[in-house]
Amino acid sequence: MKFAEAHALEKVEKWKSGRVEELKSLVVSLAKQGKESFFYFIKVKLSAKPTPLFHFSTSPLLLFRSEQQISICGNAGTRVSFPAIMDLKIAVLPGDYIGPEVMEATLPILEKALKKHGHTLEYSVHPVGGAGIDACGKALPDETLAACRAADAILFGSVGGPKWKDVPRNEQPERGALLPLRKNFELFANVRPGLLLPALMQSSPIAPARIPNGIDMVCIRELTGGIYFGQPKQTTTLPNGELEAVDTMRYRTSEIERITDVAIATARGRERKTICLVDKSNVLETSVLWNKIVTERVAALAPDVTLTHLLVDNAAMQLVANPGQFDVLLTENMFGDILSDEMAVVCGSLGMLSSASLGAQKNRYGFPFGLYEPSGGSAPDIAGQDKANPCAQILSAALMLRHSFGLHDVAAEIEAAVRATIDAGTRTADIAFGGNAVGTKAMAAAILEKI
Repeated sequence: MKFAEAHALEKVEKWKSGRVEELKSLVVSLAKQGKESFFYFIKVKLSAKPTPLFHFSTSPLLLFRSEQQISICGNAGTRVSFPAIMDLKIAVLPGDYIGPEVMEATLPILEKALKKHGHTLEYSVHPVGGAGIDACGKALPDETLAACRAADAILFGSVGGPKWKDVPRNEQPERGALLPLRKNFELFANVRPGLLLPALMQSSPIAPARIPNGIDMVCIRELTGGIYFGQPKQTTTLPNGELEAVDTMRYRTSEIERITDVAIATARGRERKTICLVDKSNVLETSVLWNKIVTERVAALAPDVTLTHLLVDNAAMQLVANPGQFDVLLTENMFGDILSDEMAVVCGSLGMLSSASLGAQKNRYGFPFGLYEPSGGSAPDIAGQDKANPCAQILSAALMLRHSFGLHDVAAEIEAAVRATIDAGTRTADIAFGGNAVGTKAMAAAILEKI
């Protein structure tokens, strides 16, 4: 995003230590008071309470403010920017079966959290998947696509189910909606958190002794390249009558670089700041290239991030043997497809797992345009019974706040509310382990109360 013409409003003495998030919270809260009192209070705060809060550069800092962003700039030209007060515009696509139920449970939580921090939410609801077929004759109606293009991000439910099993394959809810959305918005990066709270260790097939602190990792999967999309891709008949099938795995430097940047940004937002690159560089030429490009890029752009390496077969074993060792997994399309599903099983209930698909395009605020959805399916067997776990959809909304709006503090509050609710013993049937269970609405209401 280009900043409006800004003027230095105050020279600020440098802070020698601390965290960016603390400064963000301070500045954003003061911004609400108006320009004059805001900067006067900053000045008083610095002179009256010189407690170190923030370290950005070795030179003095300048505060800049435009209509929508605050920028903190060092004299050397370095800059960190973040939103002040935001008006979020999202397209809501509930989908099928339990999709509308968990989406309806999520939106009040998202609205309350944003309002608490001074932000506003504007959203419009549109049919997609089977609902799109029923309403408009296709899984991704033109009106729905237009609404997505006008939005800053997409909050997506779950699509598909037996009702549409006889629809032509390429027009079925999943293929007819998700694939065109990925293509239209150049969604190249799948960000899939693997979260197993200590209170829910019973839901994992892994022995609790192996995961005493639960699991908290993120799988970063490249979405648009590799063997799924490489050409040629064909089945031919040989002269001797045999059938021969060919799939092609291709990757370019630019594709690897941009997914590596997503992994770096993700790692930097986490405590351990560690990326594990998963490849098959002992066999595959594409993996040799991945290894080279990722190693060079992390060394050049992120010396603060630790990079480790695992071959994909070993990584698959380690996910079961010692999943707690992982922080951020980075891998190509097919490996990521397999490993992220293995991670989901290790973490227990799909009702707790969120997902993001980030695109090359930017939204109004200069953040990646993304599609955010639960990792699970539409669960036709429990639809309409108030049994679905809304946590994955709620956590997907929090993921949206982080990646498409930079609102880490609001996202953290939603995530903390989910954790606190579960720790207090309020749970849907899939994570109650035979104990008392509540329905979708009651679960969402308990989370809402903790915002």
